[in-house]
Amino acid sequence: MDVRRLGDGTPVGEIALGAMAFSNFYAGGDDAAGVAAIQRALDADITLLDTAEVYGMGHSEKMVGTAVRDRRDEAVIATKSINGHPDYLREAIDRSLRHLGLDYVDLYYLHRVDLDVPIEESAGAMADLIAAGKVRAYGLSEAAADNIRKAHAVHPVAALQTEYSLLERAPEVDLLPVTRELGITFVAYSPLSRGLLTGTIRTENDLDGSDWRRDVPRFQGANLAHNVALLAPLEEMATRMSTTSAAVAIAWLLSRGEDIIPLVGMGRPSSVERALEARDVHLTPDDVAVLDAAFPIGAAAGTRYPEEMMSRVHV
Repeated sequence: MDVRRLGDGTPVGEIALGAMAFSNFYAGGDDAAGVAAIQRALDADITLLDTAEVYGMGHSEKMVGTAVRDRRDEAVIATKSINGHPDYLREAIDRSLRHLGLDYVDLYYLHRVDLDVPIEESAGAMADLIAAGKVRAYGLSEAAADNIRKAHAVHPVAALQTEYSLLERAPEVDLLPVTRELGITFVAYSPLSRGLLTGTIRTENDLDGSDWRRDVPRFQGANLAHNVALLAPLEEMATRMSTTSAAVAIAWLLSRGEDIIPLVGMGRPSSVERALEARDVHLTPDDVAVLDAAFPIGAAAGTRYPEEMMSRVHV
């Protein structure tokens, strides 16, 4: 596994593990499989492990903590707070550390910009947590360029986590120029567009009745049909390379720059193996050009979250 670095200089594997699946956001979650997935990831030098307090209200954090109990020095642990008020952040980090069974986390994100708290106050509280030794570095998730600059002016931001994939390329317009100017690593979550880019979801019937993606416009009706139709060039390339669509999609992200780390959901060992296939995919400039043309900015139909949630992203 090649090494990339967070904005504070911390070395991490070029692919990161997302632990949202441990919290039953998706059907079929399995605690034992999740712990085994982390163990397999660490064996493969996937070192950045990403969880959040909201993932099962601490359940995902507990599973991550269980998995790294005897391997703490091999892992770079990231978690997130959903609230940006300084008092809440001070309480939340202690709660997350208890869930994880750790003395500190390597990266602590503000999961969403708190609309009721100036970003400078949230950043100042993060700086205090760093000074207290509970956090090594902090990041923002789904923040807009202006708030990234404001937070970074208070204390350097190590990472920005935002959705970025072949089907969600909007960050190339206004976020990547800012993160690159400021030396902030871009952690690209949902690099497989919540499974769409794997090619395994063709109709809504491919989703379990309890799967939250059924409420996401991008997975509904005509929107889903449009998005599935976009996949043909990706699938053709994967077939030609004797690999999977997922591996090609992750490899495309890796090709975008050394400052980008795809954050792949890995709820079981098989999903780790799937992500690892991307290491063996070597895209030529012509391959990248084909994918860029097939998935231009704005190509996907439907919003990436339900309407009521869209007001909390990119703010």
